[in-house]
Amino acid sequence: MKFRVISSIAIAAVSTIMLGSCGADPDSAGFEYMPDMYRSSAIEPYVDYGEIKGRENAELKMKLSAKVPPFGTIPYYGTDSSEVMLMLPYGRKGHTSMRQTHGLYGYDLVGSNEYEAAAADKNPLVLTEANSEKIFADGKRIFNSTCAHCHGEKGDGNGPMMLSGAYVGVPDYANLKALGDGQIFYSIYYGKGFMGAHNSILNKKEIWTLVHYIRKFQNADYGTPGAEMQMAVIADSLSH
Repeated sequence: MKFRVISSIAIAAVSTIMLGSCGADPDSAGFEYMPDMYRSSAIEPYVDYGEIKGRENAELKMKLSAKVPPFGTIPYYGTDSSEVMLMLPYGRKGHTSMRQTHGLYGYDLVGSNEYEAAAADKNPLVLTEANSEKIFADGKRIFNSTCAHCHGEKGDGNGPMMLSGAYVGVPDYANLKALGDGQIFYSIYYGKGFMGAHNSILNKKEIWTLVHYIRKFQNADYGTPGAEMQMAVIADSLSH
């Protein structure tokens, strides 16, 4: 008799727990009875911190939890050696004055003029007949989303922000033919004048892609056979 009573109570308790763990929300996984067993209390990337231990924060549901990688770490870019070399950390350092002028706090800065030295740097993203169409298409997409609001879709310095009077001194790329590839890269990476650093929103490949696209504003035939020699002659004449 006692066994039957105990069995009945046990069955009722289990049934109550099982039914109580259900909910009306079809997307719900049910209630969590021991969240510490399967939800780490430590900060982890790619974890939904909008719902922890039964507490839900709707504002955090769609936010990325991944943190900024430690300084100096190198992301994995596959096994293509040319791609890996292209994406290695930038060797040129920003100037110490950029700590105040461009907010480059925490950067490894130097007192020498690396901008002038960058004039000798060539674009490592080599244009070929097979990849030029894609590079220019990618360059246009990146430029229109991150640069055109100031520099204008034609690269003439007449973007909406310039025309509104919010900014001044945005150059016309056609007047910058004497700049080396490395100087254009350096300017985008660290910022120059009123333009802030873009290295936090664009990776090295994207910036070098922009350098190619900017050259198109300076020479419509850029990327075609013989255009590189033509640009070199123009740059040489303007530097003297």
